[in-house]
Amino acid sequence: MAEKNNSNEQLEERNGSNEEKQTGVKPTGDAAEVEANQVLTEFTEEEARTIIRKVDFRLVPLLSILYLIAYVDRSNIGNAKIAGMSDDLKLTGNRYNVALTVFFVPYALFEIPSNIVLKLIRPSIWIPILVFSWGTVMTLMGTVSTYHGLVAARFFLGVAEAGFFPAATYLLTIWYQRYEVQRRMSVFYAAASLSGAFSGLLAYAIEKMKGIAGLGGWKWIFILEGLVPVVVALTLYFFLPDRPETAKFLTERERLFVVDRIALGTGSGRGRITNADKVSWANTKVAFSDWKVWMAIIPFWACSIGTYGFTATVPTVLKQMGYTTGKAQLLTIPIYVVGMTATLIVAFWSDQIQQRTPFIMGGFAIAVAGFIGELAVPHPHLPGVTYFFLFLVAAGLYCPFTAVVTLVGNNLAPSSKRAVGMALLISIGNLGGICGSNIYFAAEAPKYHTGFGVSLAICAAGILAAWILRKAYQKENRLRDELLEREGEEAIRAKYTEQELLDLGDLSPFYRYTI
Repeated sequence: MAEKNNSNEQLEERNGSNEEKQTGVKPTGDAAEVEANQVLTEFTEEEARTIIRKVDFRLVPLLSILYLIAYVDRSNIGNAKIAGMSDDLKLTGNRYNVALTVFFVPYALFEIPSNIVLKLIRPSIWIPILVFSWGTVMTLMGTVSTYHGLVAARFFLGVAEAGFFPAATYLLTIWYQRYEVQRRMSVFYAAASLSGAFSGLLAYAIEKMKGIAGLGGWKWIFILEGLVPVVVALTLYFFLPDRPETAKFLTERERLFVVDRIALGTGSGRGRITNADKVSWANTKVAFSDWKVWMAIIPFWACSIGTYGFTATVPTVLKQMGYTTGKAQLLTIPIYVVGMTATLIVAFWSDQIQQRTPFIMGGFAIAVAGFIGELAVPHPHLPGVTYFFLFLVAAGLYCPFTAVVTLVGNNLAPSSKRAVGMALLISIGNLGGICGSNIYFAAEAPKYHTGFGVSLAICAAGILAAWILRKAYQKENRLRDELLEREGEEAIRAKYTEQELLDLGDLSPFYRYTI
């Protein structure tokens, strides 16, 4: 018991919460960093890799499966539409677009409050509540018999799903160093790309249940795909880890290692950061006032406008090329597999060379080429060419997304500011889903000039915004390097207590931004 208490005390010290740091007494040296480095040197490279693999196997597959389920449940309306829902619910005019749109209103509104709740209670409690809630709503969606019932169900699905993605992405940032996050996030987010293929395959099979219990095939799509998260949620509490300091699947010694390497490695400078800080009004306010978070929303919009409109429309595009409903469902699969592959390649490459913005700009450039192709092709006379450009669109829209989210996550500290800032990015960014759901007009099928044109324009804006962010972060890093060279590290440290440097987070003169 004494050994356990000592380890817990060490964990508290790593996160800047010991009594000495709270007193405001300036330390004579950076003893905490020296001690943390000493702990890290006790581990061999093989031991370090083994610990990180333990974290990987516990966290990444679990989050990936959950996001796959979430994305299938939000996007299966596109499959249900061509499986009979449109006729049964009389989705004439813009009714389908309204059903798509209403999801994003609560989805955007509740993301920031959800991440604040996440910092107040354990993720292993809050995330299962979210998963159970959206599974219940999705299952009940299979019982709707009117258009208005569908709209109400989509609204509550948005409420239930709102908190999961910002919670999951934030959770990754407190377990990994900055140039380890994107590759893990890509595996997690690749589930979104894979969900399009998975959803199409499931819909193809489930649709054949039409008539069982007097229900249409589209209703069975909602019911069966909704029961899955309900079952998963009931077991999730026992498997989802909260944070390194309390991880039961790690030994005390391994917890110290994870905490120290995150504290020393995530700031990418000479100072440490903390993930144990509490939510405060000051950090919430500074997250909202950071113009770079708002600038990052533009490339996020490029992803959300493009992908939500694309996933909801691509089955219809393929069907109007002359294919049957079943074949159109199956033809979506290779498109999403390419999107998933591009996401993984870019993320591993980005972490390897420690760059984010070039991959954001490059991905959108590919999407721009795809949208130009779709606008130029005389639909539906060249189905093969139309199909080819859909691959470019998918690859170009999916691969920049993790780079945008990771860029913001890498550049916000401490963790309470990061939790709010990432939720703000995702919340406002996901409002793009409203736009994406209302730019593909049925009257313009199969050319969809407005949909492809708006998506093209926002991708171009995303390229420009990424370039501005790159220049801004480069300038700030250069100014801090010049300050350090001019005044010296010791003179700068003498101006602050260690706790003050932790509280400054990414505003610390020792913090360096990812570009």
